[in-house]
Amino acid sequence: MKSARSTLVAGGLLCVCLMFGCNQSATKDSSDSGSAKKPKIALIMKSLANEFFSTMAEGAETHQQQSGEYELIVNGIKDERDVSRQVALVQEMVANEVDAIVIAPAESQALIPSLRRAMKAGIIVVNIDNKLDAEMLAKEDLKIPFVGPDNKAGAKSVGDYLAKNLTKGDAVAILEGLQTSENGRARKAGFEASMNDAGAKIVDSQSAEWEMSKANEVASSMLSEHPEIKAILAANDSMALGAVAAAKSVGRSDDLLIVGFDNIAAVQTAIRSGKILATADQHGDQLAVFGIEAALKLIADENAEVTDVETPVDLVTKETLESK
Repeated sequence: MKSARSTLVAGGLLCVCLMFGCNQSATKDSSDSGSAKKPKIALIMKSLANEFFSTMAEGAETHQQQSGEYELIVNGIKDERDVSRQVALVQEMVANEVDAIVIAPAESQALIPSLRRAMKAGIIVVNIDNKLDAEMLAKEDLKIPFVGPDNKAGAKSVGDYLAKNLTKGDAVAILEGLQTSENGRARKAGFEASMNDAGAKIVDSQSAEWEMSKANEVASSMLSEHPEIKAILAANDSMALGAVAAAKSVGRSDDLLIVGFDNIAAVQTAIRSGKILATADQHGDQLAVFGIEAALKLIADENAEVTDVETPVDLVTKETLESK
């Protein structure tokens, strides 16, 4: 019997890192005709146009194919800001009578009511990537485990590495994610902590809503208004690439320091060429797998203790890439 109670037992979580072609459609069902009695798990992500989430989907699909223990339905939205579509996807998965939902919410509060309804329907919910709002969960008396990295610590490690290339009093700017997303707020806090420790001056901080084109626009404005800016700290790699484009447009490609977060392939290339200084790897290909493994344990043992699990996040630089 499915239980409304969500939980997670920390333990050895295994990711099979074989790359698998990702279908970029908004919804993909990875089940097969012989698996009707297997648990059905829905993965609900943000935009598959973002390489980080397409990589996440690939990792989940590979895990499902290798394990053969469950059916997998992969869902993604076209725009990271399309919260209403994510809410609709949760409702669709409830109607589909899935056993578990593993979700990377586009917004930390707006998804909670729909997830509460899913849990009332007996569906297990596991939160990955962007943490749901703890105060709202407590108010709703919901226990939804979070499986993901310490975003603040990861961002601080990136900022600390950047600080080695700055001097006290240097001007810097921050490209924030969505201000309603907990991971965006946490990464901003990590960047601020590292810059404050280094004695750098944060002269501007604005949201570029996770999007490359928006980041290009915002960073261009920042550099025009504050030509003294020595570095831009971007809360994800898409925005870091937007800052690279902005730097090029104003003739700052050679001296502006840029860092990001996510470790997508395009940023690895930019790091090797010197256009971006560093990023953080939260192992997107494994993140959904960690959540799926957690959901499978919940399905197997509905009485297990509710706990969060912190997953790895590592600093990525030219040195670390060349050492591989």
